[in-house]
Amino acid sequence: MRIGLFGITWHPALALLWLAESTAVLFACRLGCSLVGAPDVESSIRWVQASVFGGCIIVAMVAMGLFTRRMRDRMAGVVLRISVSVAAGGTLAALLLGLAPNYKLSLVEFFASQALAWALLVLVRAVAQRLIDEDIFKRHVLVYGAGNNAMRLARLRRRADQRGFRLHGFVAPQGEDVVVPADRLVKVNGTALCDYARLHNIDEIVVAMDDRRRNFPLKELLDCRLAGIPISEQVTFLERETGKVHLELLTPSWMIFGGGFHRDGVNRHSERVLDLAAALCLLAIASPIILLTIIAIKLEEGFSAPLLYRQKRVGQGGRAFDVFKFRSMRVDAERDGKAQWATTNDSRVTAVGKYLRKLRIDELPQLFNVLRGDMSFVGPRPERPEFVSQLAETIPYYHERHSVKPGITGWAQLCYPYGASEQDAVEKLQYDLFYVKNRDLIFDILILLQTVEVILLGKGAR
Repeated sequence: MRIGLFGITWHPALALLWLAESTAVLFACRLGCSLVGAPDVESSIRWVQASVFGGCIIVAMVAMGLFTRRMRDRMAGVVLRISVSVAAGGTLAALLLGLAPNYKLSLVEFFASQALAWALLVLVRAVAQRLIDEDIFKRHVLVYGAGNNAMRLARLRRRADQRGFRLHGFVAPQGEDVVVPADRLVKVNGTALCDYARLHNIDEIVVAMDDRRRNFPLKELLDCRLAGIPISEQVTFLERETGKVHLELLTPSWMIFGGGFHRDGVNRHSERVLDLAAALCLLAIASPIILLTIIAIKLEEGFSAPLLYRQKRVGQGGRAFDVFKFRSMRVDAERDGKAQWATTNDSRVTAVGKYLRKLRIDELPQLFNVLRGDMSFVGPRPERPEFVSQLAETIPYYHERHSVKPGITGWAQLCYPYGASEQDAVEKLQYDLFYVKNRDLIFDILILLQTVEVILLGKGAR
């Protein structure tokens, strides 16, 4: 069982958790106001207060990564994220409600709602982690194939990659070399594939044959499909479950005939409106930080030292543009004129630059790139022309990431740490292609919210 919404797969366990915690925060505000608030306030006002309060906290929880498959924190880390979410979301709700005097929360109501929300969320999350058996929500998947392609599925070990399914086993096609471990093989023993799937409550069959031109079980798979059992290609299955497109399985025909890559005028205009609104709002909010950054750079390196640096990057359609950043490296960082990857503890980074990179403050001038239309808020990271030429020679489909505008943040930046090698570029490209294929306004908003977690926790910075 899986839930598809806005082009994104929502696994039932996370969807149920979201529903339970949304109900908890709504109940917390309603109960908190009823216990300590004035008794003569209309019920409709209380429900509006609870809705705004609960909505703001849930948005903050999304921003803190509490509903993503990527989160692997233990309970202590989860409680910390909940605490930040309740504090930030509750404060935002109080400010919004304060704009309408009839809906304003008193100080006592505010703190009572905050305390109840925190306690209920911690309780729900603790119960979810200890008592809910996620296997109840997982689909039972049968893999048709036992060779090298099927082995890629057998190697999926991360809990996050297997949150939505459980592998029942592998069926070895006739004539295919068996690579998967023998204990993972299942024997149909002359039983029709459809009957076997029904007998073992199989929810989905994934075709992972090494060579589909030989001994392809067309009739058997057609019978399964007509019986209501979904049949998936391996690359489609892995894309959905891992949030990336696996390059080693990718074919041009899959990209041409597969779903996704939807672009229309409404999407383009709505994304541009989001870019402009977000850039202007963030510039207004971050103006004190920008001023402090200017002062810090000047104090460290002198008033003659440049604040910004321009660097050629490759944008949409392969066109080059100048990207703006606060300078975080020494002026002579590339004195030999050769482009270099940034590395961990890079000696070229200045003392102030180390903190600018850690907190992503050095990226703030890219807001002007967004306003100019060179970049979007969300998209693949723009790379230097020297690196693009080098990577495109060795990595297939690398130029396809340039079919959209590059972004300040993006799906690859959320899912993979800072890339500083060709292998990192391969991994990030797989996430970039997933984004290019599935991008829409809702997906962009979710990425923006989850970027807050990256900034606050300093993930991936170098």
